[in-house]
Amino acid sequence: MTGRTEPDGRTMRERMDAGDLYLADDPELIDAHVRAQELTEAYNATGVGERERRTTILGELLGAIGEETAIRPPLRVDYGTQIRIGARSFVNFGLVALDVAPITIGDDVQIGPHVQLLTPLHPLEAGLRRDKWENALSIAIGDNVWLGGGVIVCPGVTIGADTVVGAGSVVTRDLPAGVLAVGSPARVVRELPA
Repeated sequence: MTGRTEPDGRTMRERMDAGDLYLADDPELIDAHVRAQELTEAYNATGVGERERRTTILGELLGAIGEETAIRPPLRVDYGTQIRIGARSFVNFGLVALDVAPITIGDDVQIGPHVQLLTPLHPLEAGLRRDKWENALSIAIGDNVWLGGGVIVCPGVTIGADTVVGAGSVVTRDLPAGVLAVGSPARVVRELPA
């Protein structure tokens, strides 16, 4: 099924990919979402000894995944195709990665249990929100970042390489490289040794 075209000539998928307002109930987007849910259900049903099957499913689901990267199920995504994870990264149980916009995760990243990477935004204007318009901003996580358990990363955030974010923190703005950040909202508390 193809998506609907707006007066500006763009499909909802094109609007979404551009970071503009779009409607998530578009048939093309629904089909992509259903595909992702089917793949995540299959992935989440795999057993510990099914490494090859897990690798195959992640290869179909995600935009890219580096060598020696491990993701423990359960995993939840919106589309999957907007997620790129580098090599040798580790994702613990319960990652929620709402990839309406791109989510880029570097090499050697450690992600604790129940982390949320959230790219979607909803308009502050009541009418647009009631009419179900939304948009999204990308998330970028640098190499060798450690996100503690329960961290929430909000839309549009970039986290610099070698940074550590303490458990339960809510990251609402960019964090530089090589720092420890904690709290809600997350604040830099000190620089880390190289």
